[in-house]
Amino acid sequence: MRVIIHDYTDPYFNMAAEEYLLENETQDVFMLWRNDNAVVIGKNQNAWAEVNVPFTEEQGITVVRRLSGGGAVFHDLGNVNFTYITAHDSTRGIDFRPFLEPILRALASLGVEAEADGRNDVVVSGAKISGNAQCVHRLPGGGERLLHHGTMLFSSDLS
Repeated sequence: MRVIIHDYTDPYFNMAAEEYLLENETQDVFMLWRNDNAVVIGKNQNAWAEVNVPFTEEQGITVVRRLSGGGAVFHDLGNVNFTYITAHDSTRGIDFRPFLEPILRALASLGVEAEADGRNDVVVSGAKISGNAQCVHRLPGGGERLLHHGTMLFSSDLS
């Protein structure tokens, strides 16, 4: 597995890095990254319906679209993001558990009692600290790659 931990905080770069690795990397990937202030929207969302665009422009908050579905989320430097990219077989369906288990073990090793809740969240004492999403990329020559990414609320500026 290729492990990438980088300091680039440009949301456009980070979304492009995920897409590039999904489409071009042949080995499994695990990436840790953070974004400067950004609203990240799902692939099927209408930015004008989900985001107060004039406010984001006024505040210098980037709006960027991700490859996966799901809702809009706010990122800042207090939000750690993780990405897994691996081979996939659509006949197995979508399963979040194999990707959440290492995250739960890492949190437990830090003394954080977290659990998977619902289909794709991680919660502590019932409060959501991580949302996750997936998308499948079909390779031109056959085969598939799966991108699983998630947020980890660490010390975001909630104001």
